[in-house]
Amino acid sequence: GWCPLSPTGAQTTQLLVEPPWRPAVLWDWGMLTCQGLGTAGTTTWYRDGRRLGQQGPDRLSVTESGTYVCDRPGTGRSPPVRVSEDPLVLQVPARALLEGDTVTLRCRG
Repeated sequence: GWCPLSPTGAQTTQLLVEPPWRPAVLWDWGMLTCQGLGTAGTTTWYRDGRRLGQQGPDRLSVTESGTYVCDRPGTGRSPPVRVSEDPLVLQVPARALLEGDTVTLRCRG
């Protein structure tokens, strides 16, 4: 399923990650979806601070490691999502966690 990386409200731009685990690793990766106000298809994508194109689709297939950000008119830039090539990671669900929550951890390699 989809999970917001950040517990921000509807008035901000968010990056949704699939699969919904963090940290994100390239070998276990799929899509980023940019959500925010504005017209569909007006997303600008950045990797490591460099623009990946002009305006484009709201979903991006990740094929390279780096730090990704999307920008939507009306709500601005999203918090960054880092996608690494680490061979071994300890992952937690990509959702807001509160004290007292039961959490499933994944060791992936």
